[in-house]
Amino acid sequence: MTPQAQLAAGIAALGLALPAGAQARLLAYLALLDKWNRVYNLTAVRDAGRMVSHHLLDSLAAVPFFTREQVLDVGSGGGLPGIPLAIVRPELRVTLIDSIAKKTAFLLQAKAELGLANVQVITGRVEDFRPAAGFDVITSRAFSDLNAFVTLTRHLLNPGGCWLAMKGLYPHEEIAGLPSGVRVSADHVLAVPGLDVTRHLIVLEPVE
Repeated sequence: MTPQAQLAAGIAALGLALPAGAQARLLAYLALLDKWNRVYNLTAVRDAGRMVSHHLLDSLAAVPFFTREQVLDVGSGGGLPGIPLAIVRPELRVTLIDSIAKKTAFLLQAKAELGLANVQVITGRVEDFRPAAGFDVITSRAFSDLNAFVTLTRHLLNPGGCWLAMKGLYPHEEIAGLPSGVRVSADHVLAVPGLDVTRHLIVLEPVE
């Protein structure tokens, strides 16, 4: 199956309605990621088919849970899940932050080549990030354990906001180690087309 067919079948299986041109943009992003990966080692996944399932569809499976406008993707790396999210939900304002300059150089190139006006790229450590306004949703796919994730980003969360942490196996130990004042409000099991492993989207909220 070609990457195009694999992506189309996966989107259909997820039941997602995408804006015009989104599939082509997702594939253009994947091609750009593959090109830069040869020099910058942005991802360990190099096979085209596995990149569709492990990167694009894995990110897209979480899309229905991003329902608030201002999103921060922490430790974005190669732009996952932030860039697929920005492509398929153009009404969102997505900020990508990473402390490694070669990764944000790629993110800036992707933003420019894909014409993503709703994306902002920040180079720096998230604990030092002090924007003028906060975020409704803070997400991460591979940044750190949950304790560090919420502790280092708590100053960036808007009132009424939440964290969405993308995980593999259910992180019992990490949840047990959450700081006081943060609770798990939901756990969504994600069925990712092409992946035969369990994925969890953990929703975390401050306790008032």
